[in-house]
Amino acid sequence: MRFPLKLTAKLTKYLVGKRIRGEERFPLVMMLEPLHACNLTCTGCGRIREYKSTINEMLTVEQCIAAMEECGAPVVSICGGEPTIYPELGRLVREILARGRHIYLCTNGMFIRKRLHEFRPTTSFFWNVHLDGLERTHDLAVERDGVFREAIEGIKAAKAAGFLVCSNTTIYKETDLNEIAELYAYLHELGVDGFMISPAYSYAAVQTKDIFMSREEVREKFQQVCQLLEKYNLMTSPIYLEYLRGERELMCTAWGNPTYNPRGWKGPCYLITDAHHATFREFIENTPWERYGRGRDPRCQDCMVHVGYEPSAVLGAHHKLGDNWKMLKWQLSGRMGGARRESAASGANSHGNGHNGSHATDDVGRPVDPAELVSPDGSLRVL
Repeated sequence: MRFPLKLTAKLTKYLVGKRIRGEERFPLVMMLEPLHACNLTCTGCGRIREYKSTINEMLTVEQCIAAMEECGAPVVSICGGEPTIYPELGRLVREILARGRHIYLCTNGMFIRKRLHEFRPTTSFFWNVHLDGLERTHDLAVERDGVFREAIEGIKAAKAAGFLVCSNTTIYKETDLNEIAELYAYLHELGVDGFMISPAYSYAAVQTKDIFMSREEVREKFQQVCQLLEKYNLMTSPIYLEYLRGERELMCTAWGNPTYNPRGWKGPCYLITDAHHATFREFIENTPWERYGRGRDPRCQDCMVHVGYEPSAVLGAHHKLGDNWKMLKWQLSGRMGGARRESAASGANSHGNGHNGSHATDDVGRPVDPAELVSPDGSLRVL
């Protein structure tokens, strides 16, 4: 199967219950940002720029859990910022899992090995490692040398310890899709369980605008994506991919993946910030949804981001005959685990674009001390 059976069953039960009760707007995935500080300054990321004035603020574990309970989404995506520099990440994950939720822990991979000892493998928990290309390309995008190699070592360590691991790749205007195919082949050999892919989205706070694509450019790019990458365990739904290729239309379901951070519930969506709401109910009831979307708000014109349109695909927006069968076939035809060959790490010593499979020896594998992440004055130390 493409996803763990437990996750599929949980989502199915949740969706059926919501439809029986006739609820119009409800979340599928909660985007939980316990902090916005990060140890990198990725070119295409707007978070550290948008929240510069509150970069040292963090949610408590109790605040995170209360928001999660109010929201009710069956899946929690822990993101940020960089969640692995959140001091109480281990406890946060345990508390979320104890309440029956499924977690995708989104990370740049730098501190996986440092913090791996705080977690236990379960089919309800994925490490979701962001990689935008092979070594030279990825390190350029995140503006620091060595990040790709450390992320790969983190993936190897997580797989060796029995964890589920997926990758998340953002496609920009200049992305070489043949390089992404090479990246996927390498990650497949390492046993990576699934691959997420999405077009880059233009944050207002990001000044470098020429890296983003128009709607027409996205469609052209993703026609090539499917030809090159469909043999891998893509976690991007076929309906959303059809939308990205220009084969169908979807309307944004912004409330499907709501974002909660130290400022509150971000409205209306992951990208646009017109307000922050104190409660999830206020977010749902007070956001003027009719004002947003393509043809309504110019900021939405070229947006095709997964957090808005993947929920539309799952919820059956613009449903076509055969969509249910298509989604079922997609789920059943996938297979997690990659190549799972013991020789993958030792045999993959040359993967183009500068990667040679080796890494410098240092103390990155030692357990993290929470004191390292907080300065003497109580503010978060950005490593």
